[in-house]
Amino acid sequence: MMHPYRCAILATIALLALPLAVMAQSTTGSTNLSKGGSWSGSGQFGFAMTSGNSHTQNVNAKLNIKQENELWKNNFYLDGLRSRGDVTVVDSATGQSITQFSTTANRYEGGASVGYKFDPRSYLVTAGRYEHDNFGANLWQGVVSVGYGYILLKSAHTDLSVEVGPGYKRYQPAYTTEDINGQSITLRPPVQHEIVGRSLINWKWQFTANTRLEDTFLMEAGSKNKYYQNDLGLAVNMTQKLALKLGYQIRYNSDAQPGTVNTDKLYTTNLVYSF
Repeated sequence: MMHPYRCAILATIALLALPLAVMAQSTTGSTNLSKGGSWSGSGQFGFAMTSGNSHTQNVNAKLNIKQENELWKNNFYLDGLRSRGDVTVVDSATGQSITQFSTTANRYEGGASVGYKFDPRSYLVTAGRYEHDNFGANLWQGVVSVGYGYILLKSAHTDLSVEVGPGYKRYQPAYTTEDINGQSITLRPPVQHEIVGRSLINWKWQFTANTRLEDTFLMEAGSKNKYYQNDLGLAVNMTQKLALKLGYQIRYNSDAQPGTVNTDKLYTTNLVYSF
């Protein structure tokens, strides 16, 4: 059964997304709002597999839907990562090293933000996100926040916006194992919760007709844990709808349990479909 707090986080994200569906209907029938403010999105997918001397399978996918017009600046996303490969383990019965085909990465995340504009550049934003990671510093983490956003630059080639504000976060630190009297015992640290400061910087640069650079930096900093994530991507359009994208993601948790590291890195090469 899903943890009650995780249900609450997912419900909050759904509530944040609900106004987006309502506004989508209203903008469809309104010429003023739909002009330059229609819904758009993209889906990206990457897959890699090896066989022979090594055996691996890697899949990552992401869906992003957004809208911006005179009144709203909204975003909704889902992404996932799963990887399997050959892992050397020690057989508890024989004590011999054996190779198993096991899951080595399993992460999924969803989030939404709704921004109401005071004027063409400044807006009030509410945001929520939930993440589950079987191999990260935290098994799961969820945060809801409210803040102030400002569009620093917006032109045909450059888009730069900043969001900052307080939020509330709960997270489950990763489980650890300990050898007690020859038996491996799983230890479950207590769930943590705290007030955090959230900051988001989003930058896009269209430097040629078919090539763009994107960078998104997220910070959720509290007294117990500081979380930073940066997503850098280079996309090259092959057609009006299809693009090839190279991505580099780095994630940092200041509070990591023994046996886990603070920093995770992800390199991707994906096919992107825009709609």
